[in-house]
Amino acid sequence: MTGCPARASGRRATNLVRMRSSLLASIGIDPQRLIESVGLIGLWAVIFAESGIMIGFFLPGDSLLFTAGLLTSGLELDNGKEFVLAGGHVWLVALGCAIAAVAGDQVGYLFGQKVGPSLFRRPESRLFKPEYVMKAELFFERHGAKAIVLARFVPVVRTFTPIVAGTSNMHYRTFVRYNVIGGVLWSVGFVLLGYWLGQTFPWIGKNIELAVLVIVLFSVVPIGIEFWRHRRKAKLDAALAEYNEEHP
Repeated sequence: MTGCPARASGRRATNLVRMRSSLLASIGIDPQRLIESVGLIGLWAVIFAESGIMIGFFLPGDSLLFTAGLLTSGLELDNGKEFVLAGGHVWLVALGCAIAAVAGDQVGYLFGQKVGPSLFRRPESRLFKPEYVMKAELFFERHGAKAIVLARFVPVVRTFTPIVAGTSNMHYRTFVRYNVIGGVLWSVGFVLLGYWLGQTFPWIGKNIELAVLVIVLFSVVPIGIEFWRHRRKAKLDAALAEYNEEHP
């Protein structure tokens, strides 16, 4: 009888792990397993592809960067093993990710500049949907040049925004400036955040999936605030226009 509560507790813990794994699998690729499989060079390649190559839009950029920081801190994982990415050299991981992110957007811009409007007429397929480009175009029109920075924190949109910027012939120096700012903030920020949390709270190694989900949710807060500000401004502008029509 005394062992029943322990067994019940063990079953609850196992069910919780399974539930977290199922939830993570339902929203995309497991970033921990991916990094363990492809290593540092593979991580940089994924960040490059997700930043500006159309086939990379489904890759888990935010969660991958955050998990890379966690794994660089030398956590003991839920399987009892310790995996240390890049020998614990967090600045090597962060710098490489920043370069890959900026380079990916540069390729996306040049691709959009070369392909031009034909991209919007491309037929729908399993990997490509015209709505992806349209969302990025609307995002770009709404926020202007700073969309290059803001889009970094919006999955799918961040992949297509540099392509739309190239298609619309955005001034190249302006694009480069915002691309570097956005790429560094996004990649270095997430890697260092993961590393700091891994160093400060080692128990996260047993709950990486849950930590990744929480961080990804928080990562969309800035763009949510920006969206709210834009809608508020649009309503004020509409009210002012209506007032001017009624009181010429």
